Amino acid sequence: MKLLLAEDDSILADALTVSLKGSGFDVEVAANGAVAEYLLLRHEFDIGVLDLGLPLVDGLTVLKRVREAKPALPMMVLTALDGLEQRVAGLNAGADDYLTKPFDFPELEARIRALLRRAQGAGGAVTVQVTGLLRFDREAHRATVDKTPLELSPREWTLLDLLLAQRDRVVTKEQIVQVWTPDLNEQNPGSVEVYIHRIRRKLEGSKVSIRTVRGLGYLLEVEAEI
Repeated sequence: MKLLLAEDDSILADALTVSLKGSGFDVEVAANGAVAEYLLLRHEFDIGVLDLGLPLVDGLTVLKRVREAKPALPMMVLTALDGLEQRVAGLNAGADDYLTKPFDFPELEARIRALLRRAQGAGGAVTVQVTGLLRFDREAHRATVDKTPLELSPREWTLLDLLLAQRDRVVTKEQIVQVWTPDLNEQNPGSVEVYIHRIRRKLEGSKVSIRTVRGLGYLLEVEAEI
């Protein structure tokens, strides 16, 4: 899941980034409201985590503008202001949840995942993942590379979905076959290489690649933009 963290406290931002990445999130950080607004409006994210006390453009203004443009995008507000007036202002501006500082990371992660589950259940924006030139729409069961339809068999679809969900984290053969075939008696890890090869060919030109991590499994990577 791709997450935008808007936080001007660099120490807190660094600590949250490390923790969120360790929990499987792909994190991009904005140190002020202007950058946060630009990224949230111009790029695809599954959720935004927004501090209200941002420089240049305040968090409430960013929240209102993003909510108007992307009503389905889950947004969580972080703030040191815990008064009723501030909480009401944040929720009225479009926040889906509100967490006051200081907070414990497990609570933040739990709230983020709850918002993502809610959005998935409602058919929200998190059903669509854009990586490189690859657009992966889970709800419509449709994938494209640079707007060209990508033909995937059921197993190829499930494998690519797993790799995207675990982007930048190694996925083992055992994890793949478990997703394919929960019945241990029917699992065949040897077939994974065949499907990896097929998907690699279909992803050519997408700026997305699947790297073999010898002895461990496979890692989905995205070509860095210059």
